[in-house]
Amino acid sequence: MKVALAQINTVVGDVWGNVEKAADVLRQAVDGGADVVAFPELTTTGYPPEDLLLRPSFIRDNLDALEEFAGRVPEGVAATIGFVDLNGDLYNSCAVVSGGEILHRYHKRYLPNYGVFDENRYFREGSGAPILKLGDALVGLSVCEDIWYPGGPAREQALGGAGVLLNINGSPYHRLKGASRERMLAVRASDYGCYVVWCNLAGGQDELVFDGRSAVFDPDGRVIARAKQFEEDLLFVDIHPEEALVHRLHDPRPRKEAPNRPPEIVEIPGAEPQTSIVTASEDGRAGEVNAEPRVEPSLSEEGEVLEALVLGLGDYFRKNGFSRAVLGLSGGIDSSFGAAVAARALGPENVTGVLMPSRYTSEESNTDARALVKNLGIDSQEVPIGPAFDAYKEMLSEVFKGLPEDETEENIQSRIRGNILMALSNKFGWIVLSTGNKSETSVGYSTLYGDTAGGFSVIRDVPKTLVYRICRYINETEGREIIPESVLSKEPSAELREDQRDTDSLPPYEVLDPILEAYVEEDKGIGEIIAAGFDDEDVKRAVSLVDRAEYKRRQAPTGIKVTARSFGRDRRMPITNRYREKDAAGQRKGERDGSEE
Repeated sequence: MKVALAQINTVVGDVWGNVEKAADVLRQAVDGGADVVAFPELTTTGYPPEDLLLRPSFIRDNLDALEEFAGRVPEGVAATIGFVDLNGDLYNSCAVVSGGEILHRYHKRYLPNYGVFDENRYFREGSGAPILKLGDALVGLSVCEDIWYPGGPAREQALGGAGVLLNINGSPYHRLKGASRERMLAVRASDYGCYVVWCNLAGGQDELVFDGRSAVFDPDGRVIARAKQFEEDLLFVDIHPEEALVHRLHDPRPRKEAPNRPPEIVEIPGAEPQTSIVTASEDGRAGEVNAEPRVEPSLSEEGEVLEALVLGLGDYFRKNGFSRAVLGLSGGIDSSFGAAVAARALGPENVTGVLMPSRYTSEESNTDARALVKNLGIDSQEVPIGPAFDAYKEMLSEVFKGLPEDETEENIQSRIRGNILMALSNKFGWIVLSTGNKSETSVGYSTLYGDTAGGFSVIRDVPKTLVYRICRYINETEGREIIPESVLSKEPSAELREDQRDTDSLPPYEVLDPILEAYVEEDKGIGEIIAAGFDDEDVKRAVSLVDRAEYKRRQAPTGIKVTARSFGRDRRMPITNRYREKDAAGQRKGERDGSEE
């Protein structure tokens, strides 16, 4: 049985465009001899459609688009495609289409409602465990979360005789998730003695990125085919269901169990699966017969996070009709990294970096920023903020009379820079990119309406220590210095006062980042973190800063999710919150106090 995994990039809301793209890829798959063509979860609507699902007109258009797609599927070929079904209520569904007809509508049974998922808000749980019959081949069908749990439709289908389990997905990315996903799918394949065919979405949608990496596993749990990461792909692979039967004959475990209900058999008329193997060439079209299926290599952690940022930013611009980005360049690591991502995602010709030096900006920082501009080939502007800063101080001199300079004057400088970038955005229609990292975002080491100003935050979910690692990765893979070495080696500083260093306000990032990961991503308490070997004061200080900065994060621009638990859709904490945990000594943390803005 020849299967084609159509790993496409859909656009939320573009039901007709999504179906047209699916039809184009369907033609390529049919030309390649595919018996089964799998498309991702909610292909017609894009994923996730969120509150568009509350509009009856949107639901109707999605159903009409599905009918349009069905008319493109020839007899003898089965296409499985995600859509939203309406049958008294809404269902996250997969249609089985062949010969111009919709032969079956499967309703997803396990609806995720954690992390970034909110499917119980929109959908009713489905039922059943259909098996597609193509000639002598039996293929179980499910949607995304259905296969993440032991049991469920996959178990029922395997016990009902299916030798192949086909699962369509809209599985969003976070770092290292691809490897953990494959471990889970390998267990399903080996436990059930079936092939597992797993087709995922690729592309960016607001803060989410879908990494593709569609794959096929044999009954021993080995990856026998894998699609590309972070791009569209069409993966062909030949499957031999009789091998699953042989595997089961040697494994008596399934004989001890029986399905909860007999699976529904969906006959695919005219289906006569062939036995040759077809792979995709570089352009995604069918290649030579009897070639080995592709197994694309996995990227390193640094490589996959970089590609996620590039895809997420690029799709945010392309899908929203934006063309050019502008960002401030301080000569520091974060703005350098943000500019490098933007240049890759949008093309250097569509990126403008703005140097906005003050009296506290070192000449080294100016030199580093100019070197970065040259290395990336982007446009640049220089707008010194000294005159505006002097004007602010003069205007406020009477009000501030007798008071020493403090964070107020530092933040004025940051807000001047934010104003300049927004002025360029208004004048030229450019989108401002903010470049705060996750470490700073966590502890509120930022200025509201200053360096947080922008339309999109490029690296807001990337911890500082990972920023350094990816920058070095960029230089290594490019074989030349993109991020100046002096940027990588100098001590981080906001340069808003004389001799300022980040460590004046924060523990070193090598210490801070593991504390933040434990508290923000793993929900560990103060006592647990201290018991892991961290300094008491560092932990208490970091936790206090995280709690106090929630109101800042609510006002910051959205950005790309790359960690297991990002701020916003993942981690949802109340701003007004008096819970104070006891530390290891049984003392409560300090009460909420004023916060620097």
